[in-house]
Amino acid sequence: MMRENVVDLMSFVVVARVGSFTRAAAQIGVSQSALSHAVRGLEERLGMRLLTRTTRQVRPTAEGERVLERIAPHFAEIEDELQALVEMRDRPVGTIRITATDHAADMVIWPRLAPVLKHYPDLKLEVVSDYALTDIVAEKFDAGVRLGEQVAEGMIAMRVGPDFRMLAVASPDYFRGRDRPATPDALTAHRCINLRLSTHGAIYAWEFEKDGRELRVRVDGQLTFNTIYAVVDAALEGYGIGYVPEDMVRAHLDAGRLVSVLEDWSPPFPGYYLYYPHRRRASPAFNVILEAMRYAE
Repeated sequence: MMRENVVDLMSFVVVARVGSFTRAAAQIGVSQSALSHAVRGLEERLGMRLLTRTTRQVRPTAEGERVLERIAPHFAEIEDELQALVEMRDRPVGTIRITATDHAADMVIWPRLAPVLKHYPDLKLEVVSDYALTDIVAEKFDAGVRLGEQVAEGMIAMRVGPDFRMLAVASPDYFRGRDRPATPDALTAHRCINLRLSTHGAIYAWEFEKDGRELRVRVDGQLTFNTIYAVVDAALEGYGIGYVPEDMVRAHLDAGRLVSVLEDWSPPFPGYYLYYPHRRRASPAFNVILEAMRYAE
């Protein structure tokens, strides 16, 4: 009954507005007899006349005017909402969730996407900073940003950042009265600032390479953090040696607030990649994110 009433009400509204069954039928794309039958059926179910029919014109009765005043605007609202949905389908709308390390979020994601958000006000971005190797499907993320070697199998990966290197750095005050390490093994004699990785709860082993020789060194010290920015702050305060991305500390190195060691053991390596599942259906919003994040080498 409800569905029948809605269809017939829409027919009535068109007839009442154009004042003719003939013109209304042509506008809707049905026969005149079918349209007349629909309106008459509505009147019978309501138990009242909605239209006054003459040979020259069709006009709404007082009850018909009430229907036009109270109900017809709702049909217009529905039409507007449906049109908005169609338009939404073709423009960037909705929330995109990305998991990334704090360094990737600050140095890669935010500089690329901040201008995009201003251009597309209906596009929302949620960035969750985490060093864990997050299962983006299980955790309902649209994408992740990690180093290329950390991207899970079965994912589409797109490079989003340049090569960079990690540097061992400390404040000049820390090295007063101390020998600077000449090899990675010598770090074990120093106070170092550790980073805990949340995937396994393990302390990150510092990775070095020189002349094809690779070393992983586990260091010790007073401080352990789960964010690389705290490592930089502690190094600036003289609490020890930190192992951090070069782009985070380049200004401090140039200003003399930090000094680096073991640079010959710190070659550059491939940077960050954005990854997402093969089966993910690309929305206009996600396509905008992909295009903005793409790295031009």
